[in-house]
Amino acid sequence: MNPTSKSRRAYDLKTPTGLGADATRDIGAAATVLLADVFTLYLKTKNFHWHMSGQHFRDYHRLLDDQSAEILAMTDPLAERARTLGACTIRSIGDISRQRRLKDNDADFVHPHEMLAELREDNATLVASMRSMHDLCDEYGDVATASLMENWIDEGEKRVWFLFETLRGSNG
Repeated sequence: MNPTSKSRRAYDLKTPTGLGADATRDIGAAATVLLADVFTLYLKTKNFHWHMSGQHFRDYHRLLDDQSAEILAMTDPLAERARTLGACTIRSIGDISRQRRLKDNDADFVHPHEMLAELREDNATLVASMRSMHDLCDEYGDVATASLMENWIDEGEKRVWFLFETLRGSNG
């Protein structure tokens, strides 16, 4: 067998799980879309971290660095959970772009308060998506994925709270 035909061989990526085919399909698909949003939020948070300026630079820069690290820490467990269920997951930046629901911000300049307000809303949207995924997990009895969602919902709500409080009184 030559290397070309070997690389074209289709491999069955399904793994055994106690959940049914519908659960694997639905939860795996939800996890992949959520993962695309997590990567999008991570990169946007780093973008704003790198391009922060102004009077509160140091505090905002550190806040966004901490938040981006927390967001990035979700990616591997989420992708591996999808694979544990026998589902496929993100394969490329293009795949992320096609599946994500959160939007990029490619503006040349964004005021620091606008950055924080946008991240607050994106984190709140991500929390809502995780709550929906938790409901889906409950439907299928997937306690392992639901457990991940519970911790990440708590972390996401904390990020929203920090961003909210940071903007309190600033018209953000």
